[in-house]
Amino acid sequence: MSDARPPLPPFDLDGALAKVQAAEDAWNTRDPHRVALAYTEDSVWRNRDVFLTGRAEIIDFLTAKWERELDYALRKSLWSFGGNRIAVRFQYEWHDAQGRWFRSYGNELWEFSDNGLMCRREASIDDVPIEEAERRHFGPRPADERDQGHDIPLA
Repeated sequence: MSDARPPLPPFDLDGALAKVQAAEDAWNTRDPHRVALAYTEDSVWRNRDVFLTGRAEIIDFLTAKWERELDYALRKSLWSFGGNRIAVRFQYEWHDAQGRWFRSYGNELWEFSDNGLMCRREASIDDVPIEEAERRHFGPRPADERDQGHDIPLA
């Protein structure tokens, strides 16, 4: 498996946590090409009301996303896992071109192929306006927070 991306399914707790942290780290780069490498060539996505298939569509989608969602900072938290599937909850903060800040809350369902690449991603997301003073995420997760179970506050 030359394109394998460990850990591979079936996931144990450590493997599931590693997948969640790797996804968080990749998305916080805001590099659509890097993020897309974690997905199969024919990966199927539902992101809110948008349906995508394949890396090229993923790259286009993420490019447009990070042109709109400025200073994006993400936190993911493992919710559940079993076999080749992982469920996460997440929140991220960003502002638009007018300087309005938002915290976006969501849940994702992930399904992986045998080589550890994600073949399916379903995301439900809600955006909540916040004041800049209410921000709590200022870039990638600091190293001293990485071994705390990936818990994020709900509100």
